[in-house]
Amino acid sequence: MTYDYVLYEVEGPVATIWQNRPQQRNAQNEQMLDELNDAVLRAGADPEIRAVVLSGKGGHFSAGHDLKEGQIKRQDFTPEERWAYETRSYMDYCLNIYNLPKPTIARVEGACIAGAFMVANMCDMIVASEEAFFADPVLHTMAVAAVEVLVHPWVMGSRKAREFLFTGEPMPAKDALECGMVNRVVPATELDDAVHTLAHRVAQAPPFATAVLKKSLNRTQETQGFNVALSAHFDAHQLTHFSHEAARGKADGGFSNSITRNKVGASVR
Repeated sequence: MTYDYVLYEVEGPVATIWQNRPQQRNAQNEQMLDELNDAVLRAGADPEIRAVVLSGKGGHFSAGHDLKEGQIKRQDFTPEERWAYETRSYMDYCLNIYNLPKPTIARVEGACIAGAFMVANMCDMIVASEEAFFADPVLHTMAVAAVEVLVHPWVMGSRKAREFLFTGEPMPAKDALECGMVNRVVPATELDDAVHTLAHRVAQAPPFATAVLKKSLNRTQETQGFNVALSAHFDAHQLTHFSHEAARGKADGGFSNSITRNKVGASVR
């Protein structure tokens, strides 16, 4: 695949995949998500790659799904059409990151919002700059039950996830570190070095044993109900797209306002 919105870089055994729509704060349109998925699978299939970093150009990880494109292309989707699109582009693509047989690191600076929150938290580790923040304002802005992939309670704990989702307020990187969602928080000037050091250290591990260990770690979550829980929420999320609350929100301009109110000024969800 030729990439327009993703950059794929290799340094020794480490592949770095950059979301690359900096003028849009890396808002994830359909093409970017397709390219991102292709790049992830490409890194997974390359026997020379032993660790994968996901990041974003221009000072932000990503401001989430591109709502402007969604208004144009998908606002009149039937339930069947929305189910098919979101299964492929959101759920399946996220699980491809989660199930990649190589360690993955999210390098997060600036905004990591909603759809981007899902992507970052499919990674095995997160390194964030001190200025980074995480948010999922979907409940408040769209009257929809969070994002499609409800990884939140698995990465920050149930109590914190409830506060995070019910308030819709952004979580600073230091709070994400305290609740265990983020591995390391460093000054912005040290972010590249911190990610480089971690990725190359991880890449020194024997690749087959690492792949087996990652499968065991994933299976631990699976035995606790990870896949069932994600699937159950995905079904519920689809229902709320077609609720009277969501329809009233669109009629009152809530959908458009969720674009203009966004903290980083991008067309996101």
